[in-house]
Amino acid sequence: MTGIRRVLAAVGAAVLALTSTPATATAAGITDEITMTLGKDGTLHVVEKIAGASGQLKRTFLTRTRHDDGNDRIYEIRNVKGGKLAGDVLTVTAPATVEYDVKGAVTPTGEAQELRWFALSGWNTPVAKATVEVSGPRQVQNLACFAGDLTSVIGCTAASMDHGATEAVFEQDDLAPGQALTVIVGYPEGATSGAPILERRFSLAAAFTLDTVTGGALVALLVLMLGGTGLLYWTRGRDARVIGHEQGMAAPVQNGHFSPPDGVRPGQIGTLVDEQADVIDVTATIVDLAVRGHLRIDEQPRQAYDAPDWVLVKLPTAAPGSLLPYEQALYDAIFDGRDAVPLSHLSGSFASHLGEVRDALYDDVVRQGWFARRPDTERTRWTTLGVVLVVAGLLATAALAWMTTYGLIGLAVVIGGGALAVGGQYMPAKTAKGSAALAHTLAFREYLFSGDLGEVPEQHRVELFSRYLPYAVIFDGVEHWSRVVASVTGDGQRADNLYWYHGPAEWDLSKFAGSMRTFTTTTSGAISATRQFRSL
Repeated sequence: MTGIRRVLAAVGAAVLALTSTPATATAAGITDEITMTLGKDGTLHVVEKIAGASGQLKRTFLTRTRHDDGNDRIYEIRNVKGGKLAGDVLTVTAPATVEYDVKGAVTPTGEAQELRWFALSGWNTPVAKATVEVSGPRQVQNLACFAGDLTSVIGCTAASMDHGATEAVFEQDDLAPGQALTVIVGYPEGATSGAPILERRFSLAAAFTLDTVTGGALVALLVLMLGGTGLLYWTRGRDARVIGHEQGMAAPVQNGHFSPPDGVRPGQIGTLVDEQADVIDVTATIVDLAVRGHLRIDEQPRQAYDAPDWVLVKLPTAAPGSLLPYEQALYDAIFDGRDAVPLSHLSGSFASHLGEVRDALYDDVVRQGWFARRPDTERTRWTTLGVVLVVAGLLATAALAWMTTYGLIGLAVVIGGGALAVGGQYMPAKTAKGSAALAHTLAFREYLFSGDLGEVPEQHRVELFSRYLPYAVIFDGVEHWSRVVASVTGDGQRADNLYWYHGPAEWDLSKFAGSMRTFTTTTSGAISATRQFRSL
């Protein structure tokens, strides 16, 4: 008897285990009964009855899919009841009944309409069993369903419609967390007024689409912007025309003495020619001050590997009051209370004065009547306006590219602003007087390098050729004219020094050309090293 009882107990335990297996499977996931009703306006009303679990559950709706190369398809979830929707995440407390509306789930397809919705997707728990019932305003023409991952093409457990084709029913068992049940129901054309909700996807190719509209607008805007820039230069930036009889120049040599055209000094010529007060203008002015007797340049002795240096010596014998304002500012900046200063020290002492020299040079060319406004101010104004247009164009390009396909139109503003910023460098315009002075200056340059200087008495050659030298610095001819100066003295014989340039012991004028070339290069370097004298 005892053995029989043991057998019966074992059989009973086995039967109990077999009968409890379905209950365990059901407990492994929720059940979801879904009823979906499609309205004539294309809104899908959904009711879900969630059971088989207790506590808080979360579902992440799929509300964005790729529609085509340029657009995403948007599904809008509205009017949620029975749960809390935050972004795309629905939170419910099971068991629960949840209601919500879906917009954008209907797509016209030829002579039909298709309802496609992810009836079950994104749960953070397994789904043991789900049923979906779909009804709409017209009869069902076709149906389909897919289950598993979002890209799955595996059909669902069951799909059918009632005998009157008014309702479609879908079933699916055992979905893992995050998997989906997608249902598709076809209706006749015009069953609803629903349509996909599309949102343009950003891409550079789409943002800068070139078609008839954007191409035409781009060309029109470019013509307007570049044409406007050209018109500005034509009306505001061109030099005044020179009257024919003013295009020549007076002879620079009169009675054996040097007389520059229109009395223009080297620094003024440099600013007049390129409309900028730059480093070479200051270097030429220093040489000019020496030649005119305001200072002397003493070259310092050096060993083979020493850096070359010069001492600028103040000469009190110069005529007082003979300096123009910019020359006086430069003279004061050089000596700054000293009687002599090594050139190597100028990079430190010039830092606080070069701005004054620059301003004085620009003011001087306006005072001479050669420009109506300071060239640096004119360049800055138009260049700043161009930069502002470039920035505005970049902002417009970014906005148009992000929100539309008209990004190319913004680029036209960028190009126009860039043209104005670059063209602003050419906006300073000379007056008629300035154009005449420039014509005389250019004729003087041709005369200077023609090699035909006429008959110059020997007693005037040193002074005359020395007076040419600062202008040769401006015209980039210092090498040639240094040799000319070194070739003669007052009596036609070679000497050891000039009245304005002294060399070290065992130095003579045969070395002057090399010394002068190095001096101008070193001086320009010392000036520019202050980093405060820059052309705009």
